[in-house]
Amino acid sequence: MDFLPTLPLATNTLFFFGFLLFCGALGGYLAHRVSWIPSITGFMLVGLLAGPNGLHLFGYESLANAKVVVDISLALILYRLGLSLDWRAIVHDKALIAVSLVEAALTFAAVYFALVWLGTPQLPAAVIGAIAISSSPAVLIHVAHELGAEGPTTERSEALVALNNVIAFLVFAALLPALYNQSNAPLATMIGSPAYQLLGSTVLGLLMGLALHHVARTTQGAAQYSLALVVGAVAMTLGLAMMFKLSVLFAPLVLGVVVRSVERKNVLANMEFGPAFELFFVALFVYAGANLHLKEMLAFAPAAAVFVLARSLAKWVGVAATGSLMGWPRKANVNVGLILLPMAGMAIGLANTTADQFPYPGAIVASVVLAAVAVFETIGPPVVARALRWAGDVPHNPEDRGLTVADAQFEPVDYGQHGTHDDDHEGSDGSDGSHAGAAGATGVAAHSDSGDATHIDSADNSGHDQTSQDKPHTA
Repeated sequence: MDFLPTLPLATNTLFFFGFLLFCGALGGYLAHRVSWIPSITGFMLVGLLAGPNGLHLFGYESLANAKVVVDISLALILYRLGLSLDWRAIVHDKALIAVSLVEAALTFAAVYFALVWLGTPQLPAAVIGAIAISSSPAVLIHVAHELGAEGPTTERSEALVALNNVIAFLVFAALLPALYNQSNAPLATMIGSPAYQLLGSTVLGLLMGLALHHVARTTQGAAQYSLALVVGAVAMTLGLAMMFKLSVLFAPLVLGVVVRSVERKNVLANMEFGPAFELFFVALFVYAGANLHLKEMLAFAPAAAVFVLARSLAKWVGVAATGSLMGWPRKANVNVGLILLPMAGMAIGLANTTADQFPYPGAIVASVVLAAVAVFETIGPPVVARALRWAGDVPHNPEDRGLTVADAQFEPVDYGQHGTHDDDHEGSDGSDGSHAGAAGATGVAAHSDSGDATHIDSADNSGHDQTSQDKPHTA
């Protein structure tokens, strides 16, 4: 009977994408019941429980088949992160550049020397040090959106996360010749491959960014199609990067930077992504929880522990010390370094690239990095949420009532008593507390007090201006 399905049943990408969303919604709902747990933690816990390390409802093969969903999700997040980098503003913000360079250099040095002291070979330790510079944009974007965080600390954090990922990719590319030399590759490969990866990804992001800007400006009278243009451009950039063997991480980031830098009327920078975009966040973090490598975490526990400790101290001390010297407020100095701790997409991508191309050093790099990612992705969301609250960037404090921002809308509000609550909120930067996201790097340079801060993009209201009324869609 050929019309019957064959056993065992084979899952497909469409089913798995739906499964990720379904499980993520349940995990997010459960997390919302506890005010201090970000929904990201709920997404990851559900993925961990359902995945190969828990009930084994699906295995690593199913995760591999669904990787295209995760690639698109991460590319969209990197694009939105790129929108927060306006190079015209950043080049004039010497304090931001100084903090970024010092923090990145200190992170690389601390992780490298700590791992070499532990007995890790020098070249793998250097590659791990380069990867350690990167930070997770997805955690900051989602937690800031969930808490409605906006203000100078959030702005600086977004800019530093974007710069961290750019610097991490550049340092990683600079180490590729040494990796090729160790594997006895020809000179043309040693020089040509890093140059091709870096220049090719930059050119691809530049061309796609200019094309997207031109089409969006031409069709700006039909704003309802802007989201389709952006998702289509990001998907094409991702596909072209795969076709030409370029970086699927760096090209979407460059795409966002180009769009942000060439726009004058903010046709795309002001675009509202809408609650449907949160589907990609849910799928990404459920996948991340299911794909945690607990065996590697246990096998490489000493190296991972040293990595986590050295990286955490370096980022916190680097930002705090340099920020103080550059005149940043104390709240920013203390909390921005904590917000930089989560590490995921860029780190995993660079570690997997190393493992695929260079088996011996790649095995060491991937094992240590994936074990550390498991730790950072577990502790990262609560740490970021707490740091944003300490910084005073969360518009109001629903913890006093045991509610999350997502739940607070269902509670009756006596405007006679609470109408000026946000005006008294320290560090809200003059906002009315209704926005769901945070301003980007332009606000760092311009010190904007406009109150039009957004979910990820710049202080001139770039990106996704989502209000707290949308929160049930993100659960």
